[in-house]
Amino acid sequence: MSLAGKVAIVSGAAQGLGRAFAERLVQEGMKVLAFDVKDEVNSIEGATCVIADVSKRADVERVIAQAADMGDLAVLVNNAGTWRKTPVDSAWEQALADWDFIMDTNLKGVLMLSRAAVPHLRAAGGGHIVNISTYYVLPAKSDGTNQPDTDLYNASKWALNGFTDAWAKYLEKDNIRVNGMCMGAVDTPMLRGLFPDNELPAEMKAVVMQDSVIAQQMMDIIESGRTGENFGAWVGEPVTIGEQPPLHKRITG
Repeated sequence: MSLAGKVAIVSGAAQGLGRAFAERLVQEGMKVLAFDVKDEVNSIEGATCVIADVSKRADVERVIAQAADMGDLAVLVNNAGTWRKTPVDSAWEQALADWDFIMDTNLKGVLMLSRAAVPHLRAAGGGHIVNISTYYVLPAKSDGTNQPDTDLYNASKWALNGFTDAWAKYLEKDNIRVNGMCMGAVDTPMLRGLFPDNELPAEMKAVVMQDSVIAQQMMDIIESGRTGENFGAWVGEPVTIGEQPPLHKRITG
C-alpha cells in the first residue's frame, strides 16, 4: 500500500517520539494530522497541527472528523502517554487520582481514538494501527524493567497487549494491521525529565537510542505488512524488526 497522499494521525506529537513519528510520515508524503495538549505541536513542519487531548471524547471526535476531511486514513499512531511514580502504598485518594491520570490517556485514549478511526480505515481499504508501548512487556534483557514504583504505568502498557492482540485478529479481514512498538531508553524529553537539569548521565547519553531510529523502525513495521506483534528495540542492539516469531511469542516474546 502506497502511503503518499494518504492521511496519518499521530497522538502526543509535540515532542520526542511522537514528533519523530509525525515528521517521518510527512517525509513519506503523507497528510499528517499531529495533535497534542502542548502548543509545541504547532511547529511540526508539513503537518496539520491540532491542540487536542486524547483522553477527551469530544477532542477525539474532532480530530477524527478533521482527519476524514483530509482524505483516506491509512495510519494511526497511538503515541500519547503519561507517566508518574505511583508507589503501591500511596494514599487511596492519590492512587485513584493517579489511575485516572495514567489510564485516561494510556488506555482510554487509545481505545477511543482507535475505535473512532477503524470505520475510516475500513472505508479506505485498510491501514495500520501502531500502539506505542515499552520494552517492559518483553522478556527482560537489562535491569530496570517494570520499575516497582510505577505500577500503574506498567499496568497500562501491559494492557495494550490486549488491544494489539484482539484488534490484529479482528481487523485482519479488513486489511488493517495492528502492532506494538516496545522500546528501551530513547533520548526524549520524557527520559531527560527523569534527571537533574534534563541532562542524561554521560554513560547513558553515549548509548541511548535516537528517536529518528525508532521512527524508521515504525516505517519498517508498516512496510512489512505484519500484524499482531510487539516489536522490540533495546539499547546496545541493532534496531530492526527481525524475523517473524512463532504465533505464541508475538505479543509477549
